[in-house]
Amino acid sequence: MSTDPEATGPADPAAAEETGAAATLAPEPDAPAAPDAAEEQDTTRADADGEGDEAPADDAEPDPSPSGGAEAGAEDGEEPGAADGTAEAGKAGEGAEAGKAGEGAESAEAAAPGLSEAQAELAAQKIERERIARRKAEREGPVDAGAKLSGKAADLLAAVRAVESGAKPSAVFFDEAPATPRRPAPAPPQPRPAAAPAAAPAPTAEDIGAVRSVLARGGAPEALAGAAAEALGEGAADLLAEDPWRLLAVPGVRPAQADGFAQALLGPGAGPADERRSAALLGWLLDQAALKGHTALEAPVLEKALAQYGVPAPAEALEAAVGEGAVLVFHEPLGEPGPQAADAGGTGGDEEDEPRPVRILVGLEEHALAEESLADGLARLTGTFGGPADWSEVASGPGAELVRAVAAHGLVTHTGGEAARAEPLALLAAARKLGLRAVLAAHAPTGDAVGVAGLLSGAQGPGRDADGRFDLDLLIVLDAPQLDVETAAALVESVPDGARLVLSGDPGVLGSAGPGRVFADVLAARACPQVVSRTPDPGPLGELVSGIGVGELNQVEAPGKEIVIVPVRDAGEAVHRTVQLVSESVPRAFGIPADAVQVITPGHGGAAGTRALNAALKERLNPGPGRFGGFDPGDRVVHVPAPGRAVPGRVVSADAQGLHLEVAGARAVVPKERVESQVRLGWAVTAHQAVGARWPAVVVVLPGDAAQALSRDWVYTAFGRAERHLSVVHGVDQALPRAVAEGLPKPRTTRLTGLLRALTAAQQPQE
Repeated sequence: MSTDPEATGPADPAAAEETGAAATLAPEPDAPAAPDAAEEQDTTRADADGEGDEAPADDAEPDPSPSGGAEAGAEDGEEPGAADGTAEAGKAGEGAEAGKAGEGAESAEAAAPGLSEAQAELAAQKIERERIARRKAEREGPVDAGAKLSGKAADLLAAVRAVESGAKPSAVFFDEAPATPRRPAPAPPQPRPAAAPAAAPAPTAEDIGAVRSVLARGGAPEALAGAAAEALGEGAADLLAEDPWRLLAVPGVRPAQADGFAQALLGPGAGPADERRSAALLGWLLDQAALKGHTALEAPVLEKALAQYGVPAPAEALEAAVGEGAVLVFHEPLGEPGPQAADAGGTGGDEEDEPRPVRILVGLEEHALAEESLADGLARLTGTFGGPADWSEVASGPGAELVRAVAAHGLVTHTGGEAARAEPLALLAAARKLGLRAVLAAHAPTGDAVGVAGLLSGAQGPGRDADGRFDLDLLIVLDAPQLDVETAAALVESVPDGARLVLSGDPGVLGSAGPGRVFADVLAARACPQVVSRTPDPGPLGELVSGIGVGELNQVEAPGKEIVIVPVRDAGEAVHRTVQLVSESVPRAFGIPADAVQVITPGHGGAAGTRALNAALKERLNPGPGRFGGFDPGDRVVHVPAPGRAVPGRVVSADAQGLHLEVAGARAVVPKERVESQVRLGWAVTAHQAVGARWPAVVVVLPGDAAQALSRDWVYTAFGRAERHLSVVHGVDQALPRAVAEGLPKPRTTRLTGLLRALTAAQQPQE
């Protein structure tokens, strides 16, 4: 690796290209990096919500652990607020709640004495869902921000808009722990998916007017009427009048604001003990946890969070919410299922009857249905597979092992780095050579791969058969770590009986923006063959990234200046040198045009976040007045049409219809009212926006104030986006090697692994 010898002198990035000496990515002690303490580190997650204006889940590094969920969305760098220590509470609560878990297991066994414990639990859950389904109001769809107001009512609206747009972190307005705006989850996939699911009807003017009247009575901004009507659905005004805490369904509204609104409508009786408040808080807490990747939280964690929000009897409140169907409760056995004691000829009846330890999980219906639908769908594919086939004539070359595994099984996982992507491509060619209808899908459409979103919508891919399922024999999904549970469930349910499914990806990259850890859970369940690629990533870049994947930031020889380190002292210097690298140094030294150089940085805010970097890069590369809603023709942009999707594009023009973009070689029009929330400048992006794509050259910017946002999977993802050249604008000193060595990905609480293990165990006697 090369290092810039003029770190303390004039900012000339060309100097970094004049030395071929090896260097470490940790600067020497005489090259200090001053953190930008004065600048805020923007760690909100509106990209994961489809707003396109904030860092996605893992870029900003909010804590997605169970404690993070209980902190109601508190982000790193913000006040932990009232939910400190909830991780410990969750761990301690596993033993304390074992009795309740045992009671739930006993009831399931009583309902079906002939079933195994796992089968009884699944049956009990389905019965419970059927009972509460009639009482659950559907909530779905993104919500547009309200208009500006003046006067007292504008205070709440300004806070809501600022948090949603990322202009300010929530700590500027609120002193509570939670900070991430809530987004209603999409509806769960149907068992027989339709080619194009119908959109929820938009609220009528009459509905919005009725909601506006209720908001006015409670002193809330009337401009939130449209958002509230859309979030609450039919009868929104009546629902809001009867239960003012339902205002928490509106993105950006916080518990303190909902409490004030409820007191204005209901009077002094609207206190912390109100069951309606507890139920609304539970839904809100679980939605915040979903934004951090969880599909459920442990019951003790939620009880601790409720207590810290002033609920006087949190255990009773949680029990009441379960009884009312506001949330679902699950008893999940801990550990992997082993052989039945009876089958093994156990040593004593008492040991055989000893129940397995369980943990009590609580979740929202939409996430529970998605995970269970996904588990059922994966089990269906393995159960309906017609049997091994002879593909020996095409099982050769680097993908031979994968070809043989797919020939013999209906569901296969495949892991490996960037170079290993050649193996699924070889499988695709082999299947087509055999006359099979094979489709390759990826997080973002590239080359032979269609986009997952385009495949589900019907805009790309083979279309669907009469049953609503894909018209194919083999589906290969790249970038599988980017699948959230809702997307994965819809995808798997669309694969026809008897077809083959391959989930391929790099386990080391950042996880999905939405809830769940689908790929990791499928791997952990060991419910299907796993093919591990032995194809190494080539060259100095491959050696560097491979070392990061195992926690080592190695010193790498880069004689061709494939890796260059540019030490900086502060965020201002980081921006200056980044602009020079993109516009001058890299094009001159490597012949790579500026348009093929991508800048990646940990967050959107701060003096060296994507906003500051994009402003500086636009001024140098495509200056203009921003006459099209802040954009000019030729601007590089990122279009976020749906949660978790960031598609690079370029501005072409604008008219009354909206902003015209060139995206993936095709034209797209973003309506005027969605430009602000869905389009942002794209010279600089976060690592989560960059995952799934690669560029000839990448400049990773690590300003001093980003040290706390770094983790091993973030560094692995960012550095791995470079094909030929990587420049690291380095201002975090020892925080980088420390993040690689110690910054493990934050855990997510999910149920998919347990569900798959239970279904696999249930299928064993039938085989």
